[in-house]
Amino acid sequence: MPAVTTDNPLTLPRVAAPADARQRPVLGVATAPQGFEGEGFPVRRAFAGIDHRHLDPFIMMDQMGEVEYAPGEAKGTPWHPHRGFETVTYLIDGTFVHRDSHGGGGVINGGDTQWMTAGSGLLHIEAPPEELVVTGGLFHGLQLWVNLPREHKMMPPRYQDIGGGQVKLLTSADGGALLRLIAGDLDGHRGPGSTHTPITMIHASVNPGAQLTLPWRSDFNALAYGLAGRGTAGTGGRPFGTGQSVVFGAGDSLTLTADAAQDAHTPNLEVVLLGGLPIREPMFHYGPFVMNSHAELAQAFDDFQAGRLGSIPADDAPRTAPSTAPKTGE
Repeated sequence: MPAVTTDNPLTLPRVAAPADARQRPVLGVATAPQGFEGEGFPVRRAFAGIDHRHLDPFIMMDQMGEVEYAPGEAKGTPWHPHRGFETVTYLIDGTFVHRDSHGGGGVINGGDTQWMTAGSGLLHIEAPPEELVVTGGLFHGLQLWVNLPREHKMMPPRYQDIGGGQVKLLTSADGGALLRLIAGDLDGHRGPGSTHTPITMIHASVNPGAQLTLPWRSDFNALAYGLAGRGTAGTGGRPFGTGQSVVFGAGDSLTLTADAAQDAHTPNLEVVLLGGLPIREPMFHYGPFVMNSHAELAQAFDDFQAGRLGSIPADDAPRTAPSTAPKTGE
């Protein structure tokens, strides 16, 4: 069960698309391949195989877990660099601790979102807290990478810590879906996340058999990712479920419908909805660097090797340091 919920969605503000809104068709459904990241925690690469023209301004997204760790199994990442984009880490269950080479950091708990603008660059580490390592427990979340436009790529790094209690809670027209608006605008309501690139990010829980139709900015792209459960996308009823991404075409609204019967693991269809204003600039992505040219990528790599992105704090130096080559992904 997601950490942020409500006893009665019918008390929440309701969101509905205008009756004459143009429905977005489903262009395709992609299944995320599974693998491991960091020190060995399981991930699904949500956007693998999707053409970047449908993703812009998003770069990639990993579903981390869902995994029930036994004692001693919980894992994180080694120290690694970032430059030129933002990471959005949304935890559904569990706890993560993050630190950086500039002294920033904090704890992300279930329901929280940690928004890191890497900008000009830093070194970063994410790890499970000691109590999760000792006792084991459930861990489940997402990490989304959002591109920065050229004018903001070298801005100073910054953080936004968005507690679960800050998320704007909404419901669908009939109360059959709970919407957690993390960032952006939806039907006149605004989420707490502040973004350099205009985006909308929503975690929706759709009750079995319920249909969710939302207004959607026509100048945004539109993506849906199945965290858990089964359902269909679009008015044509394109099936999708856990670990699958839906790419929508042009229009003013989008529709999702939860299957009437869900499996025992989840009572609802759990979906992350994403939309953003395309940047439409050249993008060159290599490992943890996302820039506008090969020359800028080479400079980022040189700056990393020369220590200009920061140094690992002395009290953490024995832990695995970044390799001399950037990693491919988070």
